[in-house]
Amino acid sequence: MREARGVDLQAASEAYLHDLAVVRRLSPATVRAYASDLRLLTDTATTAGITTPGAIDLELLRAWLWDATQRGEARSTLARRAAAARGWFAWLLEHGQIESDPSLRLVTPKLGRTLPRVATADAVREVLDAVGEAAASGDIVASRNSALLELLYGAGIRIAEACGLDVADLDLERQTARVLGKGAKERVVPFGGPAATAVRRYMDAARPALLANAKSAQPALLLGVRGGRLGARAAYDIVSRALGPALGTSTVGPHTLRHTAATHLLDGGADLRSVQELLGHASLGTTQIYTHVSSERLAAAYKLAHPRA
Repeated sequence: MREARGVDLQAASEAYLHDLAVVRRLSPATVRAYASDLRLLTDTATTAGITTPGAIDLELLRAWLWDATQRGEARSTLARRAAAARGWFAWLLEHGQIESDPSLRLVTPKLGRTLPRVATADAVREVLDAVGEAAASGDIVASRNSALLELLYGAGIRIAEACGLDVADLDLERQTARVLGKGAKERVVPFGGPAATAVRRYMDAARPALLANAKSAQPALLLGVRGGRLGARAAYDIVSRALGPALGTSTVGPHTLRHTAATHLLDGGADLRSVQELLGHASLGTTQIYTHVSSERLAAAYKLAHPRA
């Protein structure tokens, strides 16, 4: 196999990212992260006088990761950068644009297993009740926020899945939502009575009021103050402001509600396979981390309560 000498770094990286977005249909967030990683890699290569992917070797890749280490980047970030490089070179090799893959021997620090942050059932209840009271008073924005928070916790969905919901995706009678997950995989998830109540209240008064600010018809369920679809960044801020004080941190985000929902389901007796299906995890191993969370909570309760602990 001969290297395609005419393909430059930028063209090769853009073609790969296009493949990730259009052919493999990875999430926009994943594509953006890989684009950032490859931009740093191609910048490093350009600085070294390299103009084609085939001229990148293992030493340059190691130097690239070493620079990231010196900047204090987390091991998870280093692992993602290495994964981006491996994916790119595997794609280049498959398409005949390089003769050998220099990333095969690229080693990154092993990730330590960190357990997700989880709120207590009482803390979540207090937060949701407080937002619900504000919504019941007629506050339009609070009503929208209540619907968002109840869906995130009640259905355990991702923030992108919640923001991507259209009105037509909800069945309030059956209390289910059709969401589009990672890899464009569609699934139907249930949600409880409190979430259904919050969504109905929002759709009856708050959503029409927000929709009045829109420039055109809007199918999105959750709307911003200008009537457009609520963005993930704005939704993140809503969750952080609502849940942060309860957990004593300002860095809490929507995934905390997803982690919390999964852990509370397992604590309540749900089986692992059902939780996996609800969360939309491709691998059961991804869901299993919540069993470790539950085990740690059990161990903590045991130490506090058992006289022979």
